[in-house]
Amino acid sequence: MSPAIRPARPGDAALVLAFIRELAAYERLAHEVVAGEADIDRALFGENPRAFCDIAEWEGAPAGFALWFYNFSTFRGRHGIYLEDLFVRPEHRGRGIGRALLAGLARRCVAEDLPRLEWWVLDWNEPALAFYRSLGAAPMDEWTVQRLTGEALARLAGEG
Repeated sequence: MSPAIRPARPGDAALVLAFIRELAAYERLAHEVVAGEADIDRALFGENPRAFCDIAEWEGAPAGFALWFYNFSTFRGRHGIYLEDLFVRPEHRGRGIGRALLAGLARRCVAEDLPRLEWWVLDWNEPALAFYRSLGAAPMDEWTVQRLTGEALARLAGEG
């Protein structure tokens, strides 16, 4: 048996949000989820979607998801794919579902001549790190993630 992978479609916003909340709980970040179903629906299925989602099913039941978008490498002069979230429900792990979701994105990269598939992983998530290493993924240890949010973002935006 193998997982079935399909693109998310209108009507899947509640499912995608459920996956996001399950992932956030696993990552100990549930308190940071402020997105609602309407936000997910608009982002994935609105007039000009800029985010995309693949759903993995096992025996017809939703088992996992990959939410992604196109990024751009100035050094390469080409787009790539940034994987924002990858999650497989605990009861479905060990069945190749995460690998199938990533393989689908890798096939998209190859088909669209995109040179990179990138994502972040929490430092403490050793099961995920081991899985990614088994695929041949290389950590980008020399980079430090920077983020502006809230008051700092608003303050910078207000500068003339």
